[in-house]
Amino acid sequence: MKISLNWLKQYIKLTESPEEIAALLTGSGLEVEGIEKAETTPGSLLEPDYIFEISLTPNRADGASHLGVARELKALLNRPVQWPSVEEFATDNLSKAIPVTVENYEACPRYSALTMTHVAVKDSPEWLKTRLKAIGINPTNNVVDVTNYVLHSFGQPMHAFDADAITGDRVMVKTLPEGSKFTTLDEKERSLSDKDLMICNAEEGMCMAGVFGGTRSGVKESTKNIFLESACFSPDYIRRTAQKHQLKTDASFRYERGTNPNITVYALKYAAMLIKEVAGGEIASEISDLYPEPVAPFRVLVKYAHIDRLIGKHIKNQRVHEILALLDIEVTENTETDFVAMVPPYRVDVQREADIIEEILRIYGLNNIETGDCLSSSFLSQFPEKDADNIQKETTRILAGAGFNEIVTNSLTREGYSKDCESIDEAQNVHILNYLSEDLTVMRQNLLFHGLEVIDRNVKRRQTDLRLYEFGTTYHLINSKYVEKPRLAIFITGKTRSEHWLEPNRPVHFHDLAAIVKKLLNKFGIDLYDTSEVTSGLFSHGITYSVNKKALVHLGKVRPAQAQKAEVKAGVFYADFDWQYLCELYETEFACQPISKFPEVRRDLSLVIDKSVRFEDIRKMSLQLEQSLIRRINVFDVYEGENIGDGKKAYAISFFLQDNEKTLTDKLIDKTLNRLMQGFESQMGAVIRK
Repeated sequence: MKISLNWLKQYIKLTESPEEIAALLTGSGLEVEGIEKAETTPGSLLEPDYIFEISLTPNRADGASHLGVARELKALLNRPVQWPSVEEFATDNLSKAIPVTVENYEACPRYSALTMTHVAVKDSPEWLKTRLKAIGINPTNNVVDVTNYVLHSFGQPMHAFDADAITGDRVMVKTLPEGSKFTTLDEKERSLSDKDLMICNAEEGMCMAGVFGGTRSGVKESTKNIFLESACFSPDYIRRTAQKHQLKTDASFRYERGTNPNITVYALKYAAMLIKEVAGGEIASEISDLYPEPVAPFRVLVKYAHIDRLIGKHIKNQRVHEILALLDIEVTENTETDFVAMVPPYRVDVQREADIIEEILRIYGLNNIETGDCLSSSFLSQFPEKDADNIQKETTRILAGAGFNEIVTNSLTREGYSKDCESIDEAQNVHILNYLSEDLTVMRQNLLFHGLEVIDRNVKRRQTDLRLYEFGTTYHLINSKYVEKPRLAIFITGKTRSEHWLEPNRPVHFHDLAAIVKKLLNKFGIDLYDTSEVTSGLFSHGITYSVNKKALVHLGKVRPAQAQKAEVKAGVFYADFDWQYLCELYETEFACQPISKFPEVRRDLSLVIDKSVRFEDIRKMSLQLEQSLIRRINVFDVYEGENIGDGKKAYAISFFLQDNEKTLTDKLIDKTLNRLMQGFESQMGAVIRK
């Protein structure tokens, strides 16, 4: 939000430099992100102006205006705020009164309005345009510019209607039936919800209350008579409407946070007087002010002992009262131990005792609280068991220890990567509207292709043995909604290690990648998962690990046709983790048990089975047949050849058996092995080689 220094000086006397004012505001909670000198017209006699860029947090609705900032400086500098006078406000005649009814006071607690006639809509005078341009607002016409000026002066949104376009000379504040159509000022027809509050005439809606006006009732050059609105709307209703229709305006920004219900009539009088000054005309009606249930100040009980305890220093009661008075908070029912603070309705963020104490401390100054010789806390904070950043650090440590290097690539990619790839839905591409390069036109849907580009760049520079990983985000357009998914990608290519005379080298293969994937899963405490053949068209072969029927990681060899899109000719093995799901499954607790005192026994079996049978099938069946004694199962040899027939393969499998209560006997071991062999023969058609 932008604040003009010259504009601010209309409401409070300031002699401090812009830098000093910025420091005061930042220390009080309205953080000033930057100061810039406003441009002035050559030869102008206007005083040089400075613009503050204020970062306004959602709870500080009271600071969303020049007057709000002046109120803040009033408390910090102990100087009075100068409100513009409206004592000269008076009606000129009662020739065009337009009655108002409010059907939903929950959505509109207060509605104030009046009518003006014979206005001349034209360009605003130079001083008004200069004020608006200074804070980045383009002038429209003198009537609309006055409503914007009042908005940024006092934080009270206003709207001017063409009174002659109000059918039936009647204004109603109400909701319309679900699905009603309404065309807004941007000439878009919108379908209304039955929760959208509308300003209506006798036949139709004229304005989305507190959000956006309509095309038919707006002020135009031909407008002669206007209906001027100044209202207080419910933040819940405005927020819902603005979110549903994706409309963010200066008015909705303030209504969503909460406006001052007690300023509507003042702002209306001031705006009417200003319109008479810049557009002429006459005030042709009394003020309609519908306010059946005035909003009462927030009543907060505050104990002096709690002030001392939370601040950490005793502040005299009189000083506490002075600070609260500067903040327009009235002290009532004062006793030796406590008092009642009456907080004005515009301070929607101050409704609890802790809020009052925070206000006292904010104005008193954190720098005025001395620190003791020993800092301590009266409680221990509870931290979440799972911290995604810490999990990522641990994963990085494991991968770096295994010889992997981290890469960071661009989230933008070329659209061509999604073509001729059944695993990438082109309809889910998130397109860049103002892309700077034909190679960077969409957001990436996976981390594969940028990883391949990194591999290609390194290979062309004779770095062929690569182990890489990347934490990144993928982007998708799903059912008209933009979805971001955090992923972890791992790549290996080239040889397993550098050349050495002592032992031969070999190219990397699938099991090198699978080993590091399993190491990560074990570290995460994930030891129960299902495996299936990967179905993604990105892989020529591979497997998918799933937990609770949800895919956790896909790993395998990248299909050569996909690798060649990035000009990579070497074989690349790639693992794609669902990082968010992996963090959800991460186990922070682990169980310990004593090491068994009894020996482990190994028995080997050689099975001749169909090629279609996977080792995973054998492992699962083994555990179903005998789970209590089997500790580990391992394949130590695989053979395919003429000696065992076509369509067959031989697995040499070792079973490690152990009982934690006693030493295994040969009889029990043989019984277990016989049960396994019978299961393999009957259910898998295996031939046991003896």
